[in-house]
Formats: sequence, structure tokens, C-alpha cells
Amino acid sequence: MDNRIRDLREDHDLTQQQIADCMGITQRKYSYIETGTQPLTDELLVKLADYYGVSIDYLLRQTDNPVRNI
Repeated sequence: MDNRIRDLREDHDLTQQQIADCMGITQRKYSYIETGTQPLTDELLVKLADYYGVSIDYLLRQTDNPVRNI
């Protein structure tokens, strides 16, 4: 999961600080989440999926298809 989240951020040319600001957390906390040091909460998982427009399953590496089934 950490690599997919980092890859999405880098693919969008964003910094950890920019994503942390959007998520309402500190850059340090976001860094810990991205490296897997701190678990990703349900709330932040939903926020990241919404931000990037991908499915939660994609973020959790349950699928390689980023498309959300609405």
C-alpha cells in the first residue's frame, strides 16, 4: 500500500506536504503513513481515494484497476 500511495503522489507531481495539507494532517504523519510506519486510518483511506479518484481496493493493492465502481 505504501508504494502505491507514494507512486500516486509522485505521478501527480505532489509533495508530501501538499497531500498532508489536503488530508488535514502533518507532513510527518503522512510520511509515516507512506512508509508504513503508521497505519492508514479508514478516514484517511477514504480521503486519499476521493482525492485521487481511485478505489479503496486499488489503494490497498486488492486490484490493479484504479477505477471506482459507483
